[in-house]
Amino acid sequence: MKKESISIIAIILGVIIIAFPMLGVIGASSILGLSILLMSIFLLVTGVSEIDYSKTKCILYLIIGIVMLVLSLGLIFNPSLFAFLAALTIYLAGLFLIVIGLIILITSRETRYGFWIGIIGIILGVIYIIVGTYIQDPTVLGALIGIWLILAGILNLLDR
Repeated sequence: MKKESISIIAIILGVIIIAFPMLGVIGASSILGLSILLMSIFLLVTGVSEIDYSKTKCILYLIIGIVMLVLSLGLIFNPSLFAFLAALTIYLAGLFLIVIGLIILITSRETRYGFWIGIIGIILGVIYIIVGTYIQDPTVLGALIGIWLILAGILNLLDR
């Protein structure tokens, strides 16, 4: 039941991330901050749910989720932080996707689709960094995180 609930939450958060940048009213810092915030919520919920199964995975998810939560709140509520981290923000979000993909790849060998969720996270993280370097459009960047959350949620639902 926990796994299905978390998968549905991931899909909903992914759809929110993809739909939100289309509104076009909020600045790039808030869009990236929201994307990272929703990804951190997913990691924190996943970390708490994994405590019964794998302490290592739980601790890694919680640490990365907390770091991402602090970063996202800073980006949303402090525009000067975005100015300071403008170039780094894109690389940090892509790096977070890669690190999450690696953690899932390493720790989810026992699940059927865990390997593919990890690979997708790594690939989308690399694409995020490449696209962010050349395009720097928060709509596209937010959509990449949304795609990863939706795919992770669907693959987790299929893994029974």
